[in-house]
Amino acid sequence: MDISALKGNNSSVLTLDSELPNITLTEDCCIGIDEAGRGPVLGPMVYGIAYCPISWISELEALGAADSKQLKEEDRENILDKIHANKNKIGYSVSVLSPNFISCSMLGRENYNLNEMSHDTAISLLKRVLEKGVKVKEAYVDTVGPPSKYQEKLSKLFPGIEITVASKADDLYPVCGAASICAKVCRDRCLNEWKFPEKRQYNLEAAGSGYPSDPNVKQWLIDNVENVFGFPQFVRFSWSTCEAILQKKCVSVVWEDEDEDENTPKINSFFKKAKADRNISRHRFYHEIGVHSLTQI
Repeated sequence: MDISALKGNNSSVLTLDSELPNITLTEDCCIGIDEAGRGPVLGPMVYGIAYCPISWISELEALGAADSKQLKEEDRENILDKIHANKNKIGYSVSVLSPNFISCSMLGRENYNLNEMSHDTAISLLKRVLEKGVKVKEAYVDTVGPPSKYQEKLSKLFPGIEITVASKADDLYPVCGAASICAKVCRDRCLNEWKFPEKRQYNLEAAGSGYPSDPNVKQWLIDNVENVFGFPQFVRFSWSTCEAILQKKCVSVVWEDEDEDENTPKINSFFKKAKADRNISRHRFYHEIGVHSLTQI
């Protein structure tokens, strides 16, 4: 799994693919989807999809594919090596969602929450596998939100596939466990090989587990916040833990309009019923962007 492309651009989304097993183009296959790093305030969230022939599930189970969080990092690496050794039977893809992408999406003008992000990433990975020509008949997905609603959503999008959405699906279905392994190994490597564009050295060993409830993480955030520019891109600054630190430790910013005066109408005035012979001077901003008052809605 080569993550070198991420080192040059760790502020967006990167998708990596394994080799495509030819057998998956002719035999009925199952896929599993799971993520790693949804909860931490540090580092990327990684989604993984794994796929193999349905007839090969027992062999996949024998490789030790299971919930990656229950395994040591060394064990996960060993299982991924076994997956690579069976590249003629099993394939995978991973999508790395950078902390910067996650935070900017969540704090955008239109909120793009983590659940929607997770659903869309899973859907895009399944579409990616289908576009390769893999004969997907069964899909096992670790849930985000209520399983029944998520399963209904996926079933409508992919009517030809028998879809099962379950909590702890990586414990229940080996192909989902394999996806979990791929996602977690990718995230581990991202953390270990992260290149900070801020050109500073950060002691990640002092950051603890990466979860916001960890006192070591909170202290690391406090120690590494810059009072003007905030946190390095490694941090998901949209998390409430970060927002509290930014409010307390950083310089406040006040946005002022130098051209604004007492004659400038309030924005809600443009949604009131128009009166006859009304003549109110409008701020030049509204002329420049072509905004007009509505007399009827």
